[in-house]
Amino acid sequence: MEPISLPAPGIPAGNSSSEARGKFRVLVGVTGSVAALKLPLLVAELLKIPGLEVKVVTTERAKHFYNAQEIPVTLYGDEEEWQLWKGRSDPVLHIELRRWADLMVVAPLDANTLAKVANGICDNLLTCVIRAWDLSKPLLFCPAMNTAMWEHPITARQVEQLKAFGYTEIPCVVKKLVCGDEGRGAMAEVWTIVERVKRILEEQDVPRQS
Repeated sequence: MEPISLPAPGIPAGNSSSEARGKFRVLVGVTGSVAALKLPLLVAELLKIPGLEVKVVTTERAKHFYNAQEIPVTLYGDEEEWQLWKGRSDPVLHIELRRWADLMVVAPLDANTLAKVANGICDNLLTCVIRAWDLSKPLLFCPAMNTAMWEHPITARQVEQLKAFGYTEIPCVVKKLVCGDEGRGAMAEVWTIVERVKRILEEQDVPRQS
């Protein structure tokens, strides 16, 4: 597991100017929904965008759904958070990741983590990054859950709470779910998520590298 690159001497840690670095940094968060199966495809498609650098933050439950060997970028979880910090002068991983990223995409965002984020709970690396997120930077979230969970009244309230924080929803879609149910609750298609990232790059006028 390669360590996160810390800011160079003389450069403020909070400075994440894409123009100065020549790279646009995307942090992908993945949670314990079956849609986490799509993580390798999502990362692969994001890496096709010129000038993009990607890292992944995973919950422990999300690891059940993908093979880490298929993820060609640095993957961080709760274990790395605690391994990195040994004493007062050591970096705090969730803060370093927050500083590193220009954009965060949480895909999929399961019902459990949605509830945590809406209520400010930060009990793992991913939710700590989100709780510490710089609200001047975009954060996209892609809900994914069973249709019955999606239709529960609390879900709409929690989604609206995240939008009130300034986060952007990429809505779930209707399809036959892995559990066999059919209805709304499936994560947006990977191409939809990637197109939204491209749109943000265009809006921020990020130079494309050949």
